[in-house]
Amino acid sequence: MAVVETRDLTKVFKQGELGAVNNVNLVTREGEFLVFLGPSGSGKTTLLRMIAGLEQPTAGEILIGGKVVNNLSPRERRIAMVFQSYALYPHLSVYKNIAFPLKAQKVAKNLHKEKVEWAASLLGIGGLLHRKPRELSGGERQRVALARAIVREPSVFLLDEPLSNLDAKLRLSAREELERFHRRVGTTTIYVTHDQVEAMAMGDRIVVLNQGVVRQFGTPKEVYDDPADTFVATFLGSPPMNLVENGDVIVGFRPEHFRLAETVSESEKVTFDFRVENVEYLGAEYILAGFLVGGRLEGKDVIARLLLGHSFEIGTTYQFAVAQRQLKFFDRATAKRVEARALAWT
Repeated sequence: MAVVETRDLTKVFKQGELGAVNNVNLVTREGEFLVFLGPSGSGKTTLLRMIAGLEQPTAGEILIGGKVVNNLSPRERRIAMVFQSYALYPHLSVYKNIAFPLKAQKVAKNLHKEKVEWAASLLGIGGLLHRKPRELSGGERQRVALARAIVREPSVFLLDEPLSNLDAKLRLSAREELERFHRRVGTTTIYVTHDQVEAMAMGDRIVVLNQGVVRQFGTPKEVYDDPADTFVATFLGSPPMNLVENGDVIVGFRPEHFRLAETVSESEKVTFDFRVENVEYLGAEYILAGFLVGGRLEGKDVIARLLLGHSFEIGTTYQFAVAQRQLKFFDRATAKRVEARALAWT
């Protein structure tokens, strides 16, 4: 296991333009599962590739295990990377695919069988060693790619959206397998995804990136409950956080905290008249979309997420409320989080 650190890491592909990665400073914890989360073009894969040694930084330093590795090859960095495509050799058996890195590292041939079987057993694919990649399901190919990475016994795993080619059901089971695998192996792992559910479910901590800049770095609970700015507030959460302007601030509240006033027990709460314009029935819950009626927030679009138990009619206005402690405040000019304050709502 090793700690990965970046110091003012920057990558500029074209002079005069904003960098793909800009002055990123982060330090992993030994053995943690760290997730890089962000939309397409946020710089997360470029950041991962620089850590891997596949992309040369424009500026800054990368340290692995306390050692600057900027000028070291990927092999010398003792990292293993699993790509979105898995990149298995189609003409080789699963056994030979897993053993390939051992051959490249000139590991004694008499050790190959033991190491391959060890890696395969960790991932439950010992019965697939004789097959070719075309004979495997997507989930099995993903496990073969992981076994090929682990057989090298790296100090750091780097995973670049390894589940994105799987269907929704398979992604869930593959995600659970990845979590179990990490618990067993305990190697420091950095995982890239644009999927907030994956990030929240798997990450010990999350690095939220946008336009090559770290917007927030914290636990899943911290980035969801206490977003650093309006980007983080709306990128995490489905549906995203409601944001409404009120004077010189933007007030945010999660759809699940926007409920029928009679069900909000807190004494300190803000009530709204909410006109329902659309109802989505999702089996276990409703998603209500509409707008606020009356007061300073007249006409502001908002969304509510409620468990079943009430019925709602489109075009009808209901009294909803948010507990005061669930309100988040952001500066209107900078979009950054600010301290809570008393506001006029009517």
